[in-house]
Amino acid sequence: MHDNIESHLVEKRIFKPRTDFAKNARIKSLAQYQRMYRESLRQPAKFWAREASELVWRARWKKVLEWKAPFAKWFAGGKLNISENCLDRHLTGPRRNKAAIIWEGEPGDKRTLTYQQLHREVCRFANVLKRNNIKKGDRVIIYLPNIPETAVAMLACARIGAVHSVVFGGFSADSIRDRIADSGAIAVVTADGAYRRGGIVPLKKNVDEALRDGTSVRRVIVFRRAGNEIHMEEGRDVWWHRELEYVDANCPPVPLDSEHPLYLLYTSGSTGKPKGILHTTGGYLVGVYSSTKYIFDIRDEDIFWCTADVGWVTGHSYIVYGPLANGATTIMYEGAPNWPEPDRFWKIIEEYRVNILYTAPTAIRAFIRWGDHWVAKHDLSSLRLLGTVGEPINPEAWMWYYKNIGGGRCPVVDTWWQTETGSILITPLPGAIPTKPGSATLPFFGIDPAIVDEKGREVGANVGGKLIIRRPWPAMLRTIYGDKARYRQQYWSEFKGNYLTGDGARRDEDGYFWIVGRIDDVLNVAGHRLGTSEIESALVSHPQVAEAAVVGRPDELKGQGVVAFVTLKASVSVTGGLKAELREHVGVHIGAIAKPDEVRFAEALPKTRSGKIMRRLLKEIASGARVTGDTTTLEDFSVLAKLAESEE
Repeated sequence: MHDNIESHLVEKRIFKPRTDFAKNARIKSLAQYQRMYRESLRQPAKFWAREASELVWRARWKKVLEWKAPFAKWFAGGKLNISENCLDRHLTGPRRNKAAIIWEGEPGDKRTLTYQQLHREVCRFANVLKRNNIKKGDRVIIYLPNIPETAVAMLACARIGAVHSVVFGGFSADSIRDRIADSGAIAVVTADGAYRRGGIVPLKKNVDEALRDGTSVRRVIVFRRAGNEIHMEEGRDVWWHRELEYVDANCPPVPLDSEHPLYLLYTSGSTGKPKGILHTTGGYLVGVYSSTKYIFDIRDEDIFWCTADVGWVTGHSYIVYGPLANGATTIMYEGAPNWPEPDRFWKIIEEYRVNILYTAPTAIRAFIRWGDHWVAKHDLSSLRLLGTVGEPINPEAWMWYYKNIGGGRCPVVDTWWQTETGSILITPLPGAIPTKPGSATLPFFGIDPAIVDEKGREVGANVGGKLIIRRPWPAMLRTIYGDKARYRQQYWSEFKGNYLTGDGARRDEDGYFWIVGRIDDVLNVAGHRLGTSEIESALVSHPQVAEAAVVGRPDELKGQGVVAFVTLKASVSVTGGLKAELREHVGVHIGAIAKPDEVRFAEALPKTRSGKIMRRLLKEIASGARVTGDTTTLEDFSVLAKLAESEE
């Protein structure tokens, strides 16, 4: 029995940073990266103090880091306000009239808010919160579509020191109820409805359902978005636009302790009580500010589009706080990437001359499936940098993205991080680090990752193991809300003093990190521990495959059998020999041990609205069990029914 995760995928292609890009980049060479990285590990206090000094502090910190494992305090004794750093500090120069948020709704409605206008809206809504007796330290649930008001509500909470907890607009009433119960929230900010694939998601109705049996919530503030009919509870519910009539636009930012809670974000586990990940003010801001600046090489003239929903950590860090702290222009889009046609993203890039695109591998694989002709219709020449986030990207999907979307001229930053980490931890820097398709490459400044075996010993090159982080970083989670014991147990107990990421990985001979997926998804096949992402990458490298998801099912002989769910490209039809061909293809690329026992073809895979494949459901289908558990975040329910019916 092997303890380590085996890694068989070999990727030889290397893409060096283009000279013209590197010449103008913030980090211009591998030598400069290495010099700064060494300093960030040897003299972290000096390094992070320099980064933090670019922000506005009301009182300077006394100490950069106080670390009593597993509890960190960053910039201890410092006082600042994130809202001030994202808005007010840009109003004294030319940025005041620059677009802060460019927004497009699914039906095609459009709005642009300059920094000055966004500042005004945030101040007004902060005064609405105060008018409704929401104070510093109070928790506020935000359950809104991907509209500018979501950012306004977040920044307004931050301005007065209230703690926001954004709940993704695809979550159900049960999810809202659980989060209210755990956080003790006293207010909910929501909308009548949200547009999704031409229909209306009844957000307010879901909130009413969540509050039906009595909760800690005393006030519901409702934004009018979709115009659908809703119930307004007398004495509890108020309209956003009506409340604005009673307030002015003067609301000074409250100086907050660096460790003051900024937000709670619940990770949606399939079982157990939701985990409220707590992020605080100073360290989080320094983390997202510096990572946005260096990793996306952000410029004043850039139009930056992170396609995530604000309800996820990616949206918090790289739609709202990171870009706005850098004075960038950030794009928000409300709807689905294929509504009304599969070229909606390319239309947006062409129309707004987007320079930086940050999206998910699942979206990229969907674009591949829909066909290159949708891309070819549009001028994407404004793009200068591409990024991916959310899960490991298959080398072939990386190559398609690089060639078809970036025209072979845009660096690709494949970023690895988590809700818990707050900001990106492993990533290429686009002007400095040569990239390899499928690898997140090297650690960001101040990050000290390692790959270890079950006993915590660091493993050699190209040996799979558990990915840990060996020292604290500014944007790290501070605890699980209300449950320090669970925080300690879940993240810090297995390898004392080290953060356990829950991901399996390997490091190649150049020191590059390759994430092989969640440790929970590692398959035990006849004594071999195989990462699912490598088998998926092998399948996607077949010219007829657009997407694949691999899960295990119980097998009396081998312990676990390998089941592959495969989606073919739009122009491809299933032929009799394709299953055998795909099995052989995996055998050639990885080895006979990884050959799927079963290949199932699917029109689509079950995904959440953020594009994550719901592997838990696939495991149940693969093992012949009835699908149980929460399916409320599922994008398309018909996918499940078709999969359950699909033949062996």
